[in-house]
Amino acid sequence: MISVAPMMDWTDRHCRVFHRLLAPSARLYTEMVHANAVIHGDRERLLGFDTVERPLALQLGGSEPALLAQAARIGQDWGYDEINLNCGCPSDRVQAGRFGACLMREPALVAECVAAMVAVVDIPVTVKCRLGVDDEHDYDRFLAFIDRVAAAGCGVFVVHARNAWLQGLSPKENREVPPLRHDWAYRLRRERPQLQVVLNGGIASVESALAHLQQVDGVMLGRAAYHDPYVLHLLDAALTGAAPRRREDLLRALQPYVQAQLQQGLALKHITRHLLGLFHGQPGGRLFRQVLSEGAHRPGADWTLIEQALRATASGRLAA
Repeated sequence: MISVAPMMDWTDRHCRVFHRLLAPSARLYTEMVHANAVIHGDRERLLGFDTVERPLALQLGGSEPALLAQAARIGQDWGYDEINLNCGCPSDRVQAGRFGACLMREPALVAECVAAMVAVVDIPVTVKCRLGVDDEHDYDRFLAFIDRVAAAGCGVFVVHARNAWLQGLSPKENREVPPLRHDWAYRLRRERPQLQVVLNGGIASVESALAHLQQVDGVMLGRAAYHDPYVLHLLDAALTGAAPRRREDLLRALQPYVQAQLQQGLALKHITRHLLGLFHGQPGGRLFRQVLSEGAHRPGADWTLIEQALRATASGRLAA
């Protein structure tokens, strides 16, 4: 199983439609949405999605069982296939709200939250977590967290296989500085075979993903799927046996969606910002990014700009 990580400001509905085109078999996740926002906010803006995105998980933030249960029920009613609780985000804003990675220190509360959600929905309730917080490097403590939460009804854990530092590191540094311990996820899968373990963190190539899949039930790609999205397509093809498609053909398959969104008044820039990495590392890739970046902000920009970017890319390849 492959999935794409929930990433704030990145995995919005337009990004997810593009990723679904690249990886028909992948499970996609929303950006994290706080339970209070789900209950009181603009649900169409926060929760709306295109049916092609499914299977799709709604990731919730929060630490109040009753509110999370209410938000989970709303998510199910909107058609989501999974509710995922964030226990891994290390940002200051998240810590101030007592959710995200700091919940790793409160397994009883996480279990209570999971139990409350499980009681009101019929879809899976899952948890995305880290290995620990700050300088906690105790596998048994990590395992105790997993066991406590699993007993409350969670059967799937997405494990970002590094610690979260709540002080002294930015969210970006938290994705890079704490050392990866993929072996902890491997060990968890061996010791708790009744659980599904999905590995996240440092997976940037098809080869590494396939190697990890020998040890765990699934892999979750994060920044690699965004900055070099063709990797996501190649991995999906490797796992399903489908023949990989050319980048140009994949992009042109997005045209009906793009045109439908433009007709509804969406500015092209809100879609093209997710496409910039499609030709990452390829001759002409810089020209592709340049054309889209410079043109998508102009009033009236439409699909012809994307065709212009593809032509620039082709000319760049010929010149290489």
